Amino acid sequence: MDKYVINGGHRLEGRIHIGGAKNAAVAIIPATILAGDVCRLENLPNISDVNVISKILQELGAKVTRINKSTLEIDPRHINTYEAQHDLVKNMRASYYLLGALLGRFGKARVPMPGGCYFGVRPIDLHLKGFEALGAKAKVASGGMVQLDSEKLIGSHIYLDVVSVGATINIILAAVKARGLTVLENAAREPHIVDLANFLNSMGADIRGAGTDVIKIRGVESLGGATYSIIPDQIEAGTYMAAAAATGGDVLIENVTPKHLESITTKLVELGAKVEEFDDAVRVSRTQPLLKCNVKTMPHPGFPTDMQPQLAVLLAVGNGTSIVTEGVWDNRFQYVDELRKMGANASVNGKIAIFEGVKKLTGAPVRATDLRAGAAMIIAALIAEGTTEIEQIYHIERGYEDIVEKLRAVGADIKKIEDYSADTDSMSS
Repeated sequence: MDKYVINGGHRLEGRIHIGGAKNAAVAIIPATILAGDVCRLENLPNISDVNVISKILQELGAKVTRINKSTLEIDPRHINTYEAQHDLVKNMRASYYLLGALLGRFGKARVPMPGGCYFGVRPIDLHLKGFEALGAKAKVASGGMVQLDSEKLIGSHIYLDVVSVGATINIILAAVKARGLTVLENAAREPHIVDLANFLNSMGADIRGAGTDVIKIRGVESLGGATYSIIPDQIEAGTYMAAAAATGGDVLIENVTPKHLESITTKLVELGAKVEEFDDAVRVSRTQPLLKCNVKTMPHPGFPTDMQPQLAVLLAVGNGTSIVTEGVWDNRFQYVDELRKMGANASVNGKIAIFEGVKKLTGAPVRATDLRAGAAMIIAALIAEGTTEIEQIYHIERGYEDIVEKLRAVGADIKKIEDYSADTDSMSS
């Protein structure tokens, strides 16, 4: 199994360039299914989730051409099936956006229940409720295949009982070509929802209010193609901001939208870091000891759940007692056991974790229990005394482009060890 080996104690200093937003890319790529012509997507992150969703579109019949590391051309005109296969879908949570996109194009969809990181039960009830409000019949068949059928999608008034990014995106995808007006209330407001709406509007959709809690989608007959550049990745930027603060470093993080980072910036400053904002960059440094703070994750514009594990590493070595309340997922503290292996003094009770700051962390063998937990383990390893080995790094590579190279460029002592044992075994058998 591949792993990262990190020798801690090195201060990060220099520049890091942020790639395109993972959470926007994995919604916008399925959205091209609705297009009537070629779409050119720029500033895409070169990560495994993007590669997987691109392969799924190819299996459906789309022509996907890689122009360069961060640009894809997708021609969806030859997609000839509304059924996605299980093998690739099981590898990523965001594959459920195929439901809304295929339903919007064909009036039907057959998509297996998705995979991805596990934070407890993550039902798609709200997604199905939205599809049914638009006129589709929905059922989950044996084996976990989600089946959607409609004779005609018709705009509707939909209220989400719980703010849900996934349901908001899926309903937008299904409603964009439905007849009439769809009003979606209590919608999620994340930057990548705005990005999706901007992309669809660039193809001829009529979506208003994205970024607020009421989104209005007036259905159109058809959509054209578009050339579109994905927004910078808020969570990738936040991760490197946390790493710079954790190591007492001084890092300029480029190609960001500072407004998207406000909740992260606020907490880092509270912990004792200095954050300077520029037009499309932030500079993070720290010279004083890390302090304590309390954090509660909430839907945007609150503190993002995807930054909770990374910030917790700073709390683990902060001066005092910090409390983290997880307000989005039921089971996002699996990484705490890994931090304890490195010497953290932390306890978990349901959706609350308490961190008693310790003077130092010590290198140890740990694992990435999910994507963002893996990023937290890297930050912990960067500040730990000694060597840390991180396994199950495929989680990390789902969402972070060139993370080893980017960290080495600013002074980290990190390398990737590839496991060739599988090849050796097959050669000997």
